[in-house]
Amino acid sequence: DPHGMFSIDPQFGVIHTKKQLDHEAQSVVVLTVQSQLGNSPVYSSTQVNISVTDINDNPPVFLTKSDKVTISRTQPPGTAVYIAHAEDKDSGLNGAIKYSIASKQSNAFSIDPSLGVVNLTRTVFAEKQQEYTLHIAAEDGGSPPLTSLLMLDSLAVKIVILDINDNSPSFMSSPLSFVMEDVEVGFLVHHVIAKDPDEGRNGQVTYHILSGNENKAFVLDKITGLLTTAQFLDHELQEHYSLTVMALDDGSPALSATQVLTITVLDVNDETPVFLKQLYETAVHENRDPGEFVIKVEAVDRDAGLNSLLQYEILPGAGYEKFKMNSDSGELVTAASLDRETQEVFRIKGSSVKYLPSRSSTAQLYLTVLDENDHSPLFAKIQYQISVTEDLEEGSAILDLSASDEDDGLNGEVMYSLTDGTYGAFAIDSVTGSIVTTKALDRETKSQYTFRAVASDCSIHFPRSTTVMTVLIQDVNDNVPKFEQSYYKASVWEGQSPKTDIIQVFAADLDSGLNGETEYSILSGNENATFIIDSARGILAANTGLDYENTSSYRFVSASHQLVLLASDRGTPSLNSTATVLITVLDVNDNPPVFSSPEYHVHVKESIPIGSHITEVSAKDCDAGTNAEITYAIISGNDRGHFYLDGRTGSVNLMKTLDYEDTMKFTLIIQAT
Repeated sequence: DPHGMFSIDPQFGVIHTKKQLDHEAQSVVVLTVQSQLGNSPVYSSTQVNISVTDINDNPPVFLTKSDKVTISRTQPPGTAVYIAHAEDKDSGLNGAIKYSIASKQSNAFSIDPSLGVVNLTRTVFAEKQQEYTLHIAAEDGGSPPLTSLLMLDSLAVKIVILDINDNSPSFMSSPLSFVMEDVEVGFLVHHVIAKDPDEGRNGQVTYHILSGNENKAFVLDKITGLLTTAQFLDHELQEHYSLTVMALDDGSPALSATQVLTITVLDVNDETPVFLKQLYETAVHENRDPGEFVIKVEAVDRDAGLNSLLQYEILPGAGYEKFKMNSDSGELVTAASLDRETQEVFRIKGSSVKYLPSRSSTAQLYLTVLDENDHSPLFAKIQYQISVTEDLEEGSAILDLSASDEDDGLNGEVMYSLTDGTYGAFAIDSVTGSIVTTKALDRETKSQYTFRAVASDCSIHFPRSTTVMTVLIQDVNDNVPKFEQSYYKASVWEGQSPKTDIIQVFAADLDSGLNGETEYSILSGNENATFIIDSARGILAANTGLDYENTSSYRFVSASHQLVLLASDRGTPSLNSTATVLITVLDVNDNPPVFSSPEYHVHVKESIPIGSHITEVSAKDCDAGTNAEITYAIISGNDRGHFYLDGRTGSVNLMKTLDYEDTMKFTLIIQAT
């Protein structure tokens, strides 16, 4: 009793008032009364709560005598256009205010008697009137009631009709607020924030408490939205406040939104929140839209009631901006789309916090980003060119292709295939990418292959990757030079000049380069080097003058008659083949007949009869054919015709009777032609 308002009878314990009490100044007095027996040092005490009962001695008073609002012509019936506010210092029914419209120019408006909210009863779109003036009166619930019915005590509200205001305010602030019970009067409890996308006055928001503040514990600044305490709070008397807050724009007509703001008066707490786990592990898919649920963390506090109410947050750290946490529920969601290929693991810290005084704890969150198949395999190069020899065995590996896929697991497993163009000569291992031959290669049949290799993963949505393969087949000396004929015949006149061409042979080699270049030589049958051959062109010629009479023919296999020609390529090792050439030397009439004897001596009797065979001459000719066919003739010594010479056989016969006494000796000159 610091003001000395009470006294107590020390003997009977009767408490008396000493001064006039004022409910509005102090509605509850708490006295501590002490009792003592005699002079004993022992005493006891008790607490006496004295409630000062209110009487209706204060009329309602409007804070302002006039006000002005604007509304749109298109506002529908039931729209709140104004909130009248009067204050009555009394409490209970004495302080409960009832509002009414004392004077109005139109029946387009009505007022909520309890809340003082002025509403449209019908649309004013079709009316020509630009403004209305309402006189609002306030009356309390006391007995007898006190009122502001006099015009001087009423509130004059001018309502101006403006263009359309088509956006209502939207609350941005949390509907929950917490305040410690030991805060001072005027303490900032909550910042009410509402946004209105309209411009100008239509977007200017004022804030009002519609209900829930009957004991006037809070004051809401209509301009800033700052909610502060108007009196001391007592958690034991009232733990929760539910304020119906209206955000009203300054449009014409005004648009509003309401929010129930729950204010919890907290005990002073001394416990630190504890997470149920120190490590939370989970996985989240990449490429999902922001807002994807990740995990919910939970902490508990051993304090009772609101002392255990926690707020959750993510502590700054690497990658924390990719996530956001619901401060109330502890639910962690993505704030951006994740990319596993950029970052696969996130290690972030979550905190559970309670304020006034601040106490918090942390937990580790280990988040693994699960892979999605969002990358195509890529070859290192867009085209490859390799050379292989044609003698590779079937199944030989010629190239190991490799394509990379940034995805993980099955999504990153690359499968390989080949497109048409291999002509069945190549295949690829679908897993390793190794390209192998599937049959023997033959450069002479096909010297180059061009086809595409394809790398794909298990996705059906992303395009496959291809690369162009060019395989050049290098020649191997696997073809022998082949003569056009295995047996040639040629003839040459004897006596022709040396180096005279006789015949040209040709051997074809299907190989290329040095493997396909052919050289010619005489393998056998060329005794005395009678013939030569052009090693490059295959032209066979006589190396010396030929004499039919000395050699009639040359053979390749037979040392005396034929030549065996060799065609060799220039590969390593060299391959070759042979052909036989039969060369016939044609006779030239270059030899005269030669008699077997230069003189023939014949003795005959003169008595031999006519027709008798005398002798026979014989000549030989080294030539051949008609050149060797000899005819004989008597060119002298047979003037009287005693003898007949057979021109074909050389036989000499007697044609006339001989007479020794007439002629003892005949000398005949015989010519062989």
